[in-house]
Formats: sequence, structure tokens, C-alpha cells
Amino acid sequence: MAKGTARRTGAAAKGATAEPVALPAKPKLKRKAYLDELAKLGVELSKLQEWIRARGLKVVIVFEGRDAAGKGGSIKTITAGLNPRVARIVALPAPSERERSQWYFQRYVAHLPAAGEMVLLDRSWYNRAGVERVMGFATSDEVQEFYRSCPEFERMLVRSGIILIKYWFSVSDAEQERRFQARIADPTKRWKLSPMDVQSRTRWVEYSRAKDEMFRQTDIDEAPWYVVNGDNKRRARLNVISHLLSLIPYEDLTPEPIVLPPREPDGGYVRPPIDEQTFVPERY
Repeated sequence: MAKGTARRTGAAAKGATAEPVALPAKPKLKRKAYLDELAKLGVELSKLQEWIRARGLKVVIVFEGRDAAGKGGSIKTITAGLNPRVARIVALPAPSERERSQWYFQRYVAHLPAAGEMVLLDRSWYNRAGVERVMGFATSDEVQEFYRSCPEFERMLVRSGIILIKYWFSVSDAEQERRFQARIADPTKRWKLSPMDVQSRTRWVEYSRAKDEMFRQTDIDEAPWYVVNGDNKRRARLNVISHLLSLIPYEDLTPEPIVLPPREPDGGYVRPPIDEQTFVPERY
């Protein structure tokens, strides 16, 4: 393969739309089996976190995919037991007027990690190749410039010492529809369904074509795309964590158990009367 070219692999290489048909289904993973495996992986994530911190690594993980594909849930699962000072989630809102006048990658650069940090991007600079292209928020020239610039931008990140990992969460048409309907029915989840999400349903094929072209242009050796089958949320979360752990060699630097020192004598301290403080009502 010639240097500087994107890799053409899988369905995207054949010019096919990769997602309207569901991927082969596996039986539902029972909750206990899921939680048991998640607990084991959580220990390994803690080891990875300590390795990143101790060795001063800089890690960026991009989470992209269709609406309701499971990106946010996977990010929350990965970071649930981690130190937010090490594992930082970045989910940027729509760009401001000032940001729209900047170099496209500029607002993302500000969130890149320092030594000892792992940044998880809940959507990223790939907005330009996806929603901005399909919804007409970017011109054709701007999209083409993104395709030219993005591979070089990512190569620059990798050359600088950043570990860049890119995940695409794939979800079938039928499963996305089921999740959208579940959000509509649940008042606590309805906020997740934005007007843009609704528009995405009517433009399924356009998004598929945009994703295929994005893969053709940006699936590079230095930063390849990894596709996650998102139709089963539990399996998707376990698979992405297991895969992430396999990509960054690490050693167990877990600190030794801490022995707590004895508390100092109370020295005659008397706690103020309870009725002088305002307590939260105990309703439960």
C-alpha cells in the first residue's frame, strides 16, 4: 500500500452500505454473566489507568457511530470505576459562532490529553464527515478538505506520542428503531432523542454512504477504525473494553494495600447538637 493512502477494507472497500442489515445475532447475555465479566475487566481497566498515569502516556479514544448505537453507555461503563483526573470524557456541544470561524480541528486540540491522561471523545472531529455533511452544515469543499486534512492531522497526533484509538459503533436499522421507541416511551430518556436524531432516521442511507466514504478516506494504518457490533449493548461494552485493553500493553502497578494510621485522641471534642444543623429529610 502506498504511503499516505487510506486503507480500503471490509464493506466500505466494496462500496456497500454497511449497516442497514443486522449483523449476526448472538443470544442475550444474562445479567450475572455480564456483571461478573465486567468486574474482571474493571480490575484490568484500573491497572491500565495506573500504567497510563505512571508512564505519562497520552491516550485519545474516539467513539463514533449512529445515534443510539451505544457510544455513551460504553463510555460510562469504561470510566465508571476510573479516576476522572486520569480518564476524562469530552462531549462538545455544537460549535459557537467564534469556533465556526476557527481552523476546524482547533477546538478539538484544546481537549487533547497531557501526560498521564486518557481522553474519551463522545463524538469528535468526525462530525464533519457525518452529521455536518449529511445535514448540510458543511459545504462540499469543506468536507473534501476534511478528507485531505484528517489523515495528516491524525498522523501528527500519533507522531507526537499520542495513542489514538477510533471506534465505530454499528447498529442495525431495526435495533436503532427499537431504541428510539424506548426513549420516546421513557420520560427519563426522552432528552436523549434530539431533533437531529429524528432527522437521522429519515436519512439512514445518506448516513450510511457518508460513513462508508469516511472509512475510505480515514481508515489509515496509523489510526485504523475498529467497528463494534452495537446491537447487543452488554456484549458491545465487554467487547470494546476487552479490545481496548489489548491495544495498550500495560503492567500491574496496583499500589500495595494501605494501612490506616490510628485516629488521634478526641481531646475532649464534643459534636454540636444535631438540632443546630439542617439535615436532609430521611424519606427512605
